Amino acid sequence: MANHLLLQYRRPLIILTHGIIFAASYSLAFALRFDFLIPASYLELLLISFPVVLLIKIVIFDYFDLYQGWWRYSSMKDLMLIIKASVISALGVMATGHLLFAEYHFPRSISIVDMVFTVALVGGSRFVVRALRERQVTGFFSAPGSAGAVKVLILGAGDAGETLVREILKYPEMRYEVVGFLDDSPYKQKTRIHGYPVLGTMADVAAVAERFEVAELFIAMPSISSSMMKRVVELCEATACKIKTIPGLDRLIDGRVTVSALREVQIDDLLGREPVVLDKTAIVHYLNGKRVLVTGAAGSIGSEICRQLLEFNPGELILVDQWENGIFDMGNELKARRTGAAISYFIGDICDRDRMRVIFERKRPEVVFHAAAYKHVPLMEHNPGEAVKNNILGTRTLADLCEATGTVERFVMISTDKAVNPTSVMGATKRIAGRYVQFLSRTGRTKFITVRFGNVLGSTGSVIPLFKKQIAAGGPVTVTHPDMIRYFMTIPEASQLVLQAGAMGKGGEIFVLDMGEPVRILDLAVSLIKLSGLRPDDDIKIEFTGMRPGEKLFEELCLDCEEMVPTPHPKVFVHNAAESYPDDFIARMNEIVAKADTSRDDEIRAMIAVLVPEYNGHLSTNVIKLDEARTSVSQPRKTIRGEIKEKN
Repeated sequence: MANHLLLQYRRPLIILTHGIIFAASYSLAFALRFDFLIPASYLELLLISFPVVLLIKIVIFDYFDLYQGWWRYSSMKDLMLIIKASVISALGVMATGHLLFAEYHFPRSISIVDMVFTVALVGGSRFVVRALRERQVTGFFSAPGSAGAVKVLILGAGDAGETLVREILKYPEMRYEVVGFLDDSPYKQKTRIHGYPVLGTMADVAAVAERFEVAELFIAMPSISSSMMKRVVELCEATACKIKTIPGLDRLIDGRVTVSALREVQIDDLLGREPVVLDKTAIVHYLNGKRVLVTGAAGSIGSEICRQLLEFNPGELILVDQWENGIFDMGNELKARRTGAAISYFIGDICDRDRMRVIFERKRPEVVFHAAAYKHVPLMEHNPGEAVKNNILGTRTLADLCEATGTVERFVMISTDKAVNPTSVMGATKRIAGRYVQFLSRTGRTKFITVRFGNVLGSTGSVIPLFKKQIAAGGPVTVTHPDMIRYFMTIPEASQLVLQAGAMGKGGEIFVLDMGEPVRILDLAVSLIKLSGLRPDDDIKIEFTGMRPGEKLFEELCLDCEEMVPTPHPKVFVHNAAESYPDDFIARMNEIVAKADTSRDDEIRAMIAVLVPEYNGHLSTNVIKLDEARTSVSQPRKTIRGEIKEKN
């Protein structure tokens, strides 16, 4: 009840408080001017001018809306308004004294001293309230910290670190006790931020954490590079502390640093990818107002493509997937965005020509992104017929409908690095599908474009979610081979670059995304275990299970016969390779599809090998011998840029 009354009469109470402060500052100005011995004549001036001066200051402070804000949230902006209001008030008091009280010889110094006292008392009272709320004042009179508080050390004494401390002080219920900062800048050493000292550099983290019995480390450097983040995390791993970080600025909502934004360090923080800069004009040109269909729209890549597409104002977004629950979830998510685009959802199998024909005829899409595919290598080795149907028949069905419908301007197919010199059924079937859409691009009206890239971090069924589940279960973490390496990129990055490649394609190209440096799978496993606060082999065992059928130690992004050429976008490359097709290419592809359900697995592999001569999965062993693998992996793997540089 008392709080309700205070809120109801909050403005009158604030004006009354300011009036008391104004009266005190004006009286103090007179007292100080006359060394606290005010002559009778000037005492009379004080009394008769008092109501006028009070009215001037109350009106001017109201003009600057200084009775509206919450004192607990006072900021430098509020202080600047107080200074402005005080200066204008001083000028008003000085003019009033000259005009109305000239016979008293109104001292001009009174207005100046009154202004100083007004700024000090009004501003000071507000910041005292804020300091009380943030425990700055109470901490002066009591021992730092409180029983049960978690001691934290903040790595990074910049803007993010300073904001983080203020957030911690603002919310005492979180029960964090800051012991200080670490920062590599020599200029920040032995300085203090909000009273907390900079205790050393990043290299001192283990010693400082042990000295102050720190329980958690907060990495407050959102603009840090991936290499620097890796170094900092490695230093933190030498402690027994839990590690949390502020996400990169590109992932923060409105760029604001808050305690709620703190999260555990993730593997993509260490691998790090530079933010993608898109040529949005080119993308808008081919997507704005268009009817865009996405297959596999509930999958990892397909769903992210849908999210990214909405940024470019399509007229309608058509989602197609056979996963009912996934489409339902995507529908709820996209509806919440309140986009201007119409959104349609269709359940259907891309191999079902009649169902796909109905969707194409009803919606008449103008751009198609084909992300639906079977991608799990070991599963497809045991189900080659299904890989043929989904990856080859499904792609052929969609590509043929694009031509038959006559409205589709661009067809962008998502491919994989496993389609290069494939040792797996999955990779080989994607290779055949890619060759088919290139074949159609020779004479078709639709621009058929292929985009090839490697693994994406956190996609469904990928190695990182598997490792996390194994760690949560107490291990062991299973790695197929100690020397296995893969290329990785983030799902948003891959999806954005797919849209960019779609803008560049003129038909028949294979675009390859810059995957950066390859990463050892074993290193990923070790990093994830450490990031979980555990020790590899001691807390969580790592077991090597051996390579599975269809797997390679390393993936390639291009064939030896393909020449990589840069494009206007630094992260997208194009392969110029003249594909040669045997006269019976279409007949043999149709034969594989027709016999997918009735042929033995070895027969299907043999038929695939006819169309993909570099595929060796049909042989008696489709796993690279470990001795040969060790020899090949010992050679340093090149990035795309490295291969281009070597050729030039």
